[in-house]
Amino acid sequence: MTDQTITPAVADDLDEAAAVLAEAFRLDPVLMAIVPGGGDRDRRLSALFRATLEAGPFVTGTVDLARDDRGRIVGVAAWEGPLGAGGEGARYLRHLPALVRALGLSGLRRAARVSAACRAYRPRQPHWYLAEIGVASTARGLGVGARLLETHLAALDRMRQPAYLESSTVVNRRLYARHGFAELGPIPGIDGAEPMAMLRLPRSL
Repeated sequence: MTDQTITPAVADDLDEAAAVLAEAFRLDPVLMAIVPGGGDRDRRLSALFRATLEAGPFVTGTVDLARDDRGRIVGVAAWEGPLGAGGEGARYLRHLPALVRALGLSGLRRAARVSAACRAYRPRQPHWYLAEIGVASTARGLGVGARLLETHLAALDRMRQPAYLESSTVVNRRLYARHGFAELGPIPGIDGAEPMAMLRLPRSL
């Protein structure tokens, strides 16, 4: 596979997109703090991403998909739009049963603590939030993540909108830095992880 097609997701894509994210985030330090190890962890991660995609980016922003030449989803970038902060609690409350099935009550409490720690560092000005980006193992090293980033960041430059994310690994931070994100500082208060808050201002066209 030498090239990918980037398209927005439709509702029928969300299960496959969630599975790609679950694989991509299997060893992510922040997700390890929320969903610890266990025999059914992959299933729970998929269920978690399925619920959060539907509650957040699919409603308020966009879920961009990278497909290979067979049409399989090999990358996902989930963006919440500037209005995503409004009514967040109500949106996720509607998906509470799915979140409980994925996390259990103790996991739900851990997720709430992580979410609160991250939310405290979100910029106050309107911005697009990169909630998740992940690439299937079969497509890593092929520039899929970069293509996903470039596609939406180009649109944000046209709209003159900033972008924000949290990065939990040094490797990913280097990728984001190449695309114009600057480090704001580490986010404390998450067991076993200290993700970096990063902001990208729109580039001049």
